[in-house]
Amino acid sequence: MDKDKILDLVEEKKYYEIKKQLLEMNEVDIAETLEELDANTSLLIFRILPKDVAVEVFARFSIDEQRDIVDSITDKELEYILGELYFDDMIDMIEEMPANIVNKILKRSTYEERNLINQFLIYPEYSAGSIMTIEYVELRKSMTVKESLEYIKEIGLNKETIYTCYVTNKSRILEGFVSLRTLVVSDEEKKIADLIEEDIIYVNTHDDREVVASVFRRYGFLALPVVDNEYRLTGIITVDDIMNVMEQEATEDFQRMAAMEPSEAAYLDTSIYTLAKHRITWLLILMVGATLTGGIILKFENVISTVGVLTAFIPMLMDTGGNAGSQSSTLVIRGLAVGEVQLKDWFKVLWKELRISFLVGIALALINFLKNIYFDKVGIEVALTVSITLVATVMMAKVVGGILPLIAKKLKLDPAIMAGPLITTIVDSLALMLYFTIASMLLNI
Repeated sequence: MDKDKILDLVEEKKYYEIKKQLLEMNEVDIAETLEELDANTSLLIFRILPKDVAVEVFARFSIDEQRDIVDSITDKELEYILGELYFDDMIDMIEEMPANIVNKILKRSTYEERNLINQFLIYPEYSAGSIMTIEYVELRKSMTVKESLEYIKEIGLNKETIYTCYVTNKSRILEGFVSLRTLVVSDEEKKIADLIEEDIIYVNTHDDREVVASVFRRYGFLALPVVDNEYRLTGIITVDDIMNVMEQEATEDFQRMAAMEPSEAAYLDTSIYTLAKHRITWLLILMVGATLTGGIILKFENVISTVGVLTAFIPMLMDTGGNAGSQSSTLVIRGLAVGEVQLKDWFKVLWKELRISFLVGIALALINFLKNIYFDKVGIEVALTVSITLVATVMMAKVVGGILPLIAKKLKLDPAIMAGPLITTIVDSLALMLYFTIASMLLNI
């Protein structure tokens, strides 16, 4: 259902027809459709949706749209929405809302809810605790299968997932889990103690979200329990929440790899001053770093003045070195991100990149040597100088590109900063040093 059609139906006051057509759509599509409308029209149509559908649509609105809705609806409407929202969705919303909206939300929350909200908000921003939910099924070892299934039927509709049930003791210490599938196919009188899986994977409330994402990737879970330092079950993280985290982390890595400060705001919604601020710092650092290149050229001015043709090959050597380094850094950064490469693998990375760079460098140098002789018409000495430099540059660039992300990881920095722009700036200076040093030796300058 497109925007123009909705506007036509609103103008004709055919609200029943709008409601009928929207209810045939998925909640995600309804949310996207309403966000394209102006605030008044969006609110009008949101209010004619059935309450249960309205809650699902609200959970899928952007923060800006949620803020407009909360600011416009009555306290009674807000109370119903808050009562039906999953707890983690409420926390995500509150974290992004201005103070006046947060106060309005907290006023409509119960005392217990306010305590839980405050508890969740004190977790570090990028921790597992900040994205977990308390909407899970908790069982005891002493319960029978029949009692467990009756309990799940009673509370299941208010839980984010019922497929994995977590078993705890009276102190809420996590003891294991049992799947819904196991419960359904087991004898009704069997105890949970006989069915429990005690070998359970979990994360701590203060673990970084990237650690949580790597656990989900490795084991393919739908949900993951979160415990505190006393091993008490505090909440769970579901796959839909971690998918959002993975998207955010990937976006941050892309931004850092492009030499920008990370930002979660949408590109079109961010002011030009904010975007400029996020970019200028790294551009300034890289610009200052690039001045080293000019200093190296001045230092070897006598080499250039003696054999002027050498300057014609500087761009090719610098570009090839930068590209070679970026290839290696990209692969290692990706390997670190998905857990394929660990810090202890540094020697394996070094040895692999040395062999790869040697093969690549020899192939490129051979082609370049023939090109220099037959197309560029330079002497054998110059062609040999450029080709040897090419091998050395490629080997140096690939080693640097492979090792720097590991060094960043060791220093507790994001390996993504050691990507294209920074690697290129470093390799450019080193490539020029190699070039003119080799030229001085081979050409006796």
